[in-house]
Amino acid sequence: MFMESAMLERSHLMVVREVEKQGSLTAAADVLNLTQSALSHAVRKLEQQLGTPVWTREGRSMRLTQAGQYLLGLANRMLPQFEQAEARMKQYAQGERGTLRIGMECHPCYQWLMKVVSPYLASWPDVDVDVKQRFQFGGVGALFGYDIDVLVTPDPLKKAGLRFEPVFDYEQVLVVAEEHALASVAYVVPEQLASEVLITYPVETDRLDIYTQFLTPANVVPRRQKVIETSDIMMQMVASGRGVAALPRWLAEEYAERMPLTPLKLGKKGIAKKICLGVREADRSIDYLAAFVALARDADWTRAKIRTKR
Repeated sequence: MFMESAMLERSHLMVVREVEKQGSLTAAADVLNLTQSALSHAVRKLEQQLGTPVWTREGRSMRLTQAGQYLLGLANRMLPQFEQAEARMKQYAQGERGTLRIGMECHPCYQWLMKVVSPYLASWPDVDVDVKQRFQFGGVGALFGYDIDVLVTPDPLKKAGLRFEPVFDYEQVLVVAEEHALASVAYVVPEQLASEVLITYPVETDRLDIYTQFLTPANVVPRRQKVIETSDIMMQMVASGRGVAALPRWLAEEYAERMPLTPLKLGKKGIAKKICLGVREADRSIDYLAAFVALARDADWTRAKIRTKR
């Protein structure tokens, strides 16, 4: 004798999400275009199939059990992917090219990206662009999970099924105020930052080049680390003498043109980096995606940015 196995369906996840969101079966039934009796039947059947309560009833309201909370988390992860897939299929069916979703693992690269997006949108009027600047998941996982189509990163990871295209080289530099004591040195050594306030983006220290390639190998820590999310505010703080920060040279020099700032080489040899665009191998032949990578790599303004001022 075989027991009927419990099989979760998309409709089950939709029910869990809407009942939790609306707070009652009556309101959820309206959203799902069901009668209340039909939704009540679906709820009972789901709990019977699973063999465990999903909700506890408190008068007219319903509260998720531990099992229900797990299903809600699953619904919040999976349903947006279904909805995105359906939207993409609809675009294909209607002859539209869709949306290019770009994930950012490089905080200071937002200004760089905007310089690519503008001519790209002009060249591809039937493609929309969505930039995810603060997604709360790893970039590689986002590519594999189809949450994004392109990953902008200075730290590519070799993974089967992914391809990382180098876009341009750049140098990571230290930015200090023009009046700072270090502003006149030819290059900075790690020990000189031991007494400084280091301003960084809200990124783990093991993903910050100023730590991994400069301070940590020398067993040096700054006097204090201050986290700021935007480049503009960060540079304002540096210019006012509130700390020092590390940025790509091209961006540091853009700020130095309008603010009292000085970019400095990190170490005698400097820190060389690359911006890469990661895509899924299977998607490399998609014309509008390939065009974005080619534009980012070959545009005249990109070549101009890698010519650093001496």
